[in-house]
Amino acid sequence: MKKIVFATNNKHKLDEIRKITAGKIEILSLSDIDCHDDIPETGVTLEENALIKARFVKDRYGFDCFADDTGLEVEALDGAPGVYSSRYAGEGCNPQDNMRKLISELQGKENRNARFRTVIALLLNGETHFFEGEIPGRIIDEKRGAAGFGYDPIFMPDGYDKTFAELGDNVKNTISHRAIATQKLVAFLMNNASR
Repeated sequence: MKKIVFATNNKHKLDEIRKITAGKIEILSLSDIDCHDDIPETGVTLEENALIKARFVKDRYGFDCFADDTGLEVEALDGAPGVYSSRYAGEGCNPQDNMRKLISELQGKENRNARFRTVIALLLNGETHFFEGEIPGRIIDEKRGAAGFGYDPIFMPDGYDKTFAELGDNVKNTISHRAIATQKLVAFLMNNASR
């Protein structure tokens, strides 16, 4: 089975990707390669941040790897919080702070349309590849559900009457932005491995 490093310190993302790729690819974490650095995310786009993280691991540790960056883009806020989704309420904030700020920013706005977008940057055999996934939905006013992480309790994907946090991991991991991008990545890696 092919092994590849996922350049993330986010345990939720690591668990999610490992569930999606189970039986197809072995995902190594940063701690598996003894990388305990806090990789800076200084890009202004999801693509830049994903590539910065992947290059950091490749340059310092020599492993082929991939990294992702994900943003929640809200129409009425001109795409915010976007690339700043994880620190929307400021440095050192937590998901509860971010959700409170987002709900507050949307007060009085009728347009609740939003989308989650994930970009994966893969560095493999000296080449760079990008894979993208997105899922449209809307932001609701109150948190619902206990599963998931980040903005999941207030994001309701189109075609569902439950939030990501209510749908649970099994459903989310088949329909989410990260699942779509990861399925493209896995298909590419499997195709590459069979050559």
